[in-house]
Amino acid sequence: MSRGEPITLDEYFAECEPGSRELFEAVRAAVDSAGPAEVRATRSQVAFRRRTAFAWAWVPGQYLRGSDLPPLVLSVGLRRRDASPRWKEVVEPAPRRFMHHLEVRSADDLDDEVREWLAEAWGQAG
Repeated sequence: MSRGEPITLDEYFAECEPGSRELFEAVRAAVDSAGPAEVRATRSQVAFRRRTAFAWAWVPGQYLRGSDLPPLVLSVGLRRRDASPRWKEVVEPAPRRFMHHLEVRSADDLDDEVREWLAEAWGQAG
């Protein structure tokens, strides 16, 4: 099976650290507050889509090693660079396309500010 082939959420989270799936469900609730979105899981990540993908959840332990890795990362695509210090990293993979990476360690990390970012991304993906 290739990394881009669709799988179920249960398959994606089967070998992840405990707590990752619960945090994903909190991320899904935050995304749902923006509006309806398709959920598409592959071996590498779970994407939230409208016409295009606008947010992704992934488990950094699949790619990185270390003792202080968060159980989940939420990546949000925006057409601007957001200056919040909460982002672990912001990259510009294409002109005017900024990928913002937020470490999610608890459901409390998914506050109103995160919901605003998700609503912005959701609107741009329509």
